[in-house]
Amino acid sequence: MATPPNSFETLSVEISDLIDKLPTLEHWQWIGRSLSTLAQIATKDTDRLDWKILSYSLQDMERGLEIFANYRHVRKISIFGSSRTPQDAPEYDMAREFARRLVDYGFMVITGAGGGIMEAGNEGAGAEKSFGLNIQLPFEQASNPYISGDAKLIDFKYFFTRKLFFLKESDAIALFPGGFGTMDEAFETITLSQTGKYGPAPLVLIDRPGGDYWYGWQDYLKNCLLKNGTISEEDLSLYTIVDDVEDACDAIRRFYRVYHSSRYVDELFVMRLKCPLSDETVEQLNDEFSDILVSGRIEKSKALPKEIGDETEPLPRLVMHFNQKNFGRLHQMIWRLNQLGCQAAKEEHPEQK
Repeated sequence: MATPPNSFETLSVEISDLIDKLPTLEHWQWIGRSLSTLAQIATKDTDRLDWKILSYSLQDMERGLEIFANYRHVRKISIFGSSRTPQDAPEYDMAREFARRLVDYGFMVITGAGGGIMEAGNEGAGAEKSFGLNIQLPFEQASNPYISGDAKLIDFKYFFTRKLFFLKESDAIALFPGGFGTMDEAFETITLSQTGKYGPAPLVLIDRPGGDYWYGWQDYLKNCLLKNGTISEEDLSLYTIVDDVEDACDAIRRFYRVYHSSRYVDELFVMRLKCPLSDETVEQLNDEFSDILVSGRIEKSKALPKEIGDETEPLPRLVMHFNQKNFGRLHQMIWRLNQLGCQAAKEEHPEQK
């Protein structure tokens, strides 16, 4: 893990070595762009506080990138919920069991490393299959005993860098009842899903059996947001409410039954699949979801020229001119193709990227 230079001479040597190696590095264009941005900031009237924020942010990111690098090919689930949930609460037991089952299915678990629901998640997953993204606070946030001391425990100075890694590294989000922090994560995840900045990925809201925490929250969405036209009916498809651990696990696994991942290639939205779809299935998707297209049709494809060499190159694809605004409908389409799609051995291992 990088440490700040202790002298100008050391810094000068490090920069010179990097510049010499730059043309041989795989991602030299992006490294060069980052260095150029720092150089431009340095020439401006940037004050000490701004530099501290930038420096600590980069250190947060360096730690996170290093620790997650060896686990990129395993799907991971972030679990959120109240740090004040007692160990004898039904939600604690459910979070622990939820994490345990996910690990049995082959997933890994990410929590905020604190107490309550976070502790239950790390306890259920075990340290070997857990990550802890701790935040440096003067209260309430000592790391729980199930992740404390583990190499995959990361201490973040800033909430925004911590949030970045929660979503960047997660293939699904699970939220149990909680306070302001849980609401923050819920609305941020939905906002980023609604605007296409996160996912597509499943967001599962888990309550105790018969509980009304999330249904009460949903009533607010319907009565205050949907009723006033500030969200659409399809936006309610960006999440799933359950009150059973098995249903929560099943919702995550089913999302990746056929769907693998997606990206944009120029003007095309490319959806990678674990197995091919029949012509009849693609025709049905066109009949049901043509409203999300700017033009043309949903079509089957092999890897596009710009994807050659990518590790997902062998996967079959769907390509379309997606309008990039109806992400609730896009989620509905993914659920639909998972329902209609193929039967293949890979679907038994949705945790594999």
